[in-house]
Amino acid sequence: MSAAHSIRPVPRILSIAGTDPTGGAGIQADLKAISATGGYGMAVVTALVAQNTHGVRSVHTPPVSFLREQLDAVSADVAIDAVKIGMLGNAEVTQAVEEWLAAVDTPAVVLDPVMVATSGDRLLDAGAEAALRRLLHRVDLVTPNLAELAALVQEPVAESWDGALEQGQRLSAAYGVLVLVKGGHFEGEDSPDALVDAAAAVPLLAEVWTPRVATENTHGTGCSLSAAITTLYARLGSWDEALATAKTWLQEALEHADELDVGTGHGPVHHFHGVWERGLAAAPTAAAPAAAAPAAAAPTAEAATLATPVEAAGPRTAALWQQTEAVRAEIDGLEFVRALGSGSLDRESFAFYLAQDALYLRGYARALARASELAPTFDEQAFWAKSAHGALATEMELHTAWLPEDEETAEQVFPTSITSGYLRHLLGSGKVSFRAADSEYERLVGAVLPCFWIYADVGSRLLDRNQADHPYADWLATYSEPNFAEATTAAVRILEAVLERSGDDIRGIIHHAFQESTRWEHAFFAAGIRKLQDNWRR
Repeated sequence: MSAAHSIRPVPRILSIAGTDPTGGAGIQADLKAISATGGYGMAVVTALVAQNTHGVRSVHTPPVSFLREQLDAVSADVAIDAVKIGMLGNAEVTQAVEEWLAAVDTPAVVLDPVMVATSGDRLLDAGAEAALRRLLHRVDLVTPNLAELAALVQEPVAESWDGALEQGQRLSAAYGVLVLVKGGHFEGEDSPDALVDAAAAVPLLAEVWTPRVATENTHGTGCSLSAAITTLYARLGSWDEALATAKTWLQEALEHADELDVGTGHGPVHHFHGVWERGLAAAPTAAAPAAAAPAAAAPTAEAATLATPVEAAGPRTAALWQQTEAVRAEIDGLEFVRALGSGSLDRESFAFYLAQDALYLRGYARALARASELAPTFDEQAFWAKSAHGALATEMELHTAWLPEDEETAEQVFPTSITSGYLRHLLGSGKVSFRAADSEYERLVGAVLPCFWIYADVGSRLLDRNQADHPYADWLATYSEPNFAEATTAAVRILEAVLERSGDDIRGIIHHAFQESTRWEHAFFAAGIRKLQDNWRR
């Protein structure tokens, strides 16, 4: 099982899998997914596979002794931050990998069990399947498709999403492992995935629904998703955040898969579309060195009124804001944001967004109240307490003034997976937490700030499009409230002060929290138009 996990900006990820000479699946897909999601990919080959976009022709398995030589060569020289395991093929190979895992110190292990072909044929004999089940005891996360999930619990394939979740919980309980339940093979407009942990108080840790993409080019989707989750967990330290981010990346890769035109069968996904589309502009810039940053003064209400948030930002917050430029640019282009600005947004989508926003604000107020409790200065304590009250007041106003009469209370509305995931991130209740006594306040400041700043940033441009006959004129006008602008500027000043007085390790936690909240803000706006779950009303 895994060793203690530490977050790295560029984690070193080892893929142990078979090959695909067309590059769409197997170890080639793993390396692309690892690179596309911010990791450094390494590879140990278990099998040489002659295949193309139409299927597998033959498999050559090198001697097990050579496999072990590959594994030992890597681990003797490189510190491995996470391992992703794919095709193993037989009992001897599986046992060799299990023995190697027992001998090395690996922070995280993800297994994508290659057991059942698309045709439904079993790819492993009884001995190999038994060895694979033994391997599960050394794994943190297993990512089977529906047929493989059924094979692992030795049951018929689930016929419904609820049935698959139940099988996932049984598998988790049997082997003490996290299970990614994948619903991509079900019919329907949406494709669900869920993290299940039978040992948790609430076994369903996270559930993410994305619109199904109409494409035949899905070769290697399972390999790519599991490799992306492995990489993102090593970067982020949270399985549910890794899943949400990986699904966002995979959705884009599927939506642009047809652009590649690789092969005449089921082609690959477009692993690098986001990287190629946004280029180096999407790469984070380095924060200003500590020695170059002047001391930040403690924020005051008077100082906050003198500058906009961007003007108020010191060198550390300015660098952090710059790092999120690419994500913020994407927010402006989201269908929900564009439709809200033009006034073409339908009332049902607007009501959906407001209902989720009200649920979010209730949890957001809890995060702000916790920040007030932990704040080291009176000014910061008073600011966060006032902000917590403001969030609750805003929630009440949303329900009384904007939501339809049949949706007047939050108890009548289900939170979507995005709303729930964002709040888990804010409150530090993911699988891996950064709530150490000496950094919880700093993490909270980094986590809550994007809600202030991005809301004000997006709102400033929406406000320019407001006019008297705009259907949401009153709502857009709230972006210009002077009290909100002052609060945002004050929050930015607090963040600068916190970054200034923190060491490099704490700054890393703050940066992570800020960047993740920015990604959750993007997901929240994106879900406003998509309505990823139709059953959001009770």
